[in-house]
Amino acid sequence: MRILLTGGSGFIGSHLAERLLKDNHEVVSIDNLSTGSLENNHKLVKNDLFHHHTSELLSEEGIELLKKEILECDVIYHLAAAVGVFNVVNHPAKTIKENIEITEIILDFAKDKNKKIVLFSTSEVYGKSTKLPFNEDDDIILGPSKYSRWSYAASKLIDEFLGFSYYRQYNLPVVIVRLFNTVGPRQVGHYGMVIPRFVKQALNDEEITIYGTGKQSRCFCNVKDTIEALVALIHNDDCFGQIFNVGSSNEITIEGLAEKIIELTGSNSNITYIPYEEAYSEGFEDMMRRVPDCSKIEEYIGWKPKINLDETIEQVIEYMQI
Repeated sequence: MRILLTGGSGFIGSHLAERLLKDNHEVVSIDNLSTGSLENNHKLVKNDLFHHHTSELLSEEGIELLKKEILECDVIYHLAAAVGVFNVVNHPAKTIKENIEITEIILDFAKDKNKKIVLFSTSEVYGKSTKLPFNEDDDIILGPSKYSRWSYAASKLIDEFLGFSYYRQYNLPVVIVRLFNTVGPRQVGHYGMVIPRFVKQALNDEEITIYGTGKQSRCFCNVKDTIEALVALIHNDDCFGQIFNVGSSNEITIEGLAEKIIELTGSNSNITYIPYEEAYSEGFEDMMRRVPDCSKIEEYIGWKPKINLDETIEQVIEYMQI
């Protein structure tokens, strides 16, 4: 197949491109490199089945490129989005515009040719819900619109509504995935991603900075496990018109994560706590727990994550030491 990846030079996109090429698919990547990097694709550029375009997707040139590539491809993985807490808090208008407009353009170009699409959403959409674990059919509880913290989740929810509307109105084969804290080599900490940030600080024997109390917990899933789910979903027609959580259910506090990283790196780092309002902005809110119910995706494609957190952190450490 010929497969289009928007955001194909990003952390997840580059791993997905690599995996698809192993199956001898032709892969086309379009990325503006705002959070991605060509370095992530450096092993792929010599492969004749890999094609990269650097382009702003909302530019005139980018829209024409999207249209051309959508017409020629068989499957679209739409990963491109504004990501990272710092990005979202500091650039809320850009977040909303990019996340919604690009998705609408892709769906509109794809509908006449009935292209298979995987739309990427996020665990952020569950917002402040305390009903755990999070199930795909749960109600959504977001914070006040005056706080830009929630603009990313809200824009991704609109993407989901758009995806389902095109599925129902045009029979467009769309599947939506809500990713939960995907981590691994190539992820960077510039935009708030916690594991690469902690690992870098630990390797340099710097203070490990925890935002908030550290009692908040997350479930981290290795990117290679996530990729296997993404590949399998497009081969099961029953998955289209559905939404799936993709993540691990093994929970750890951020404080516990910092302690684990100090142990695995043999670091002399100490832990420092920074209030949310100092790290981000006044009125910043966080979810204390975020645990996915992944029984649905297991039922549909038999997927379960296999790589544990210690191994994942060790992979990140090795990558950062190269």
